[in-house]
Amino acid sequence: MEAEKIKEAVKQKYSEIALQDKETNASSCCGSGCCSTEVYNIMNEDYSQLDGYNPDADLGLGCGLPTQFAKIKKGDVVIDLGSGAGNDCFVARKEAGETGKVIGVDFTPAMIEKARINTDKMGFNNVEFRQGDIENMPVNADIADVIVSNCVLNLVPNKQAVFKEIYRVLKVGGHFSISDIVLEGELPEKIRSAAEMYAGCVSGAIQKKDYLQFIEQAGFKNITLQKEKPIIIPNDILKNYLTEEEITLYKTIPTAILSITVYAEKQECGCKSGCC
Repeated sequence: MEAEKIKEAVKQKYSEIALQDKETNASSCCGSGCCSTEVYNIMNEDYSQLDGYNPDADLGLGCGLPTQFAKIKKGDVVIDLGSGAGNDCFVARKEAGETGKVIGVDFTPAMIEKARINTDKMGFNNVEFRQGDIENMPVNADIADVIVSNCVLNLVPNKQAVFKEIYRVLKVGGHFSISDIVLEGELPEKIRSAAEMYAGCVSGAIQKKDYLQFIEQAGFKNITLQKEKPIIIPNDILKNYLTEEEITLYKTIPTAILSITVYAEKQECGCKSGCC
């Protein structure tokens, strides 16, 4: 799919999701095995124990808990990429406190509207949401102390551009903590080419080594994997894309779909004449 077609598919899917609550999104789960006919809700983790959690902002769309690992301090300026209904922003706001500031950036107008409604309900004056493409953020350079993102970069065709933007927007000494989906091995073409799977953060995944290399190439240092876990796609999802024979074959291939949370820093350049 061309980049613009991918973006349009993502925008349409997440516009639909924005109109639903978490229970509706998860309604296709069947018991403790949590099988599901929707891809985007098979990876999310439990936010409910984190300070600042607001259930109205939790649509069950993430694949990690980046704000838990983000080392946010009082007074920090925090930016959340792909902020959705505001879930990570409100947790970050609790960490940054009254003297901090949180900016959510999202591609989907319906998500921005939902996040702003949630902010108004809570009366926060230091949380704002901006509609924009994270490949070209509507944010000035050198403004953020911390950047977080939860299962969003998969949805972006040009991931290298996003990491360059993150570097531009972070202050020297700033850092990011990002949860995302990566691969070790290759997905079957039928899964990779399905638009719904793309909107579900699976077929947009790239190889783990390439993902980490993009971070390094953007100039970041102290790149650290904070968490890693395997993602298992239930059979009732696989059968939408593969035959029974193909499912059996797929399960024999050493293909790992992983949720990772990765940390990296924008450090001060050590060269007298400028960045090396």
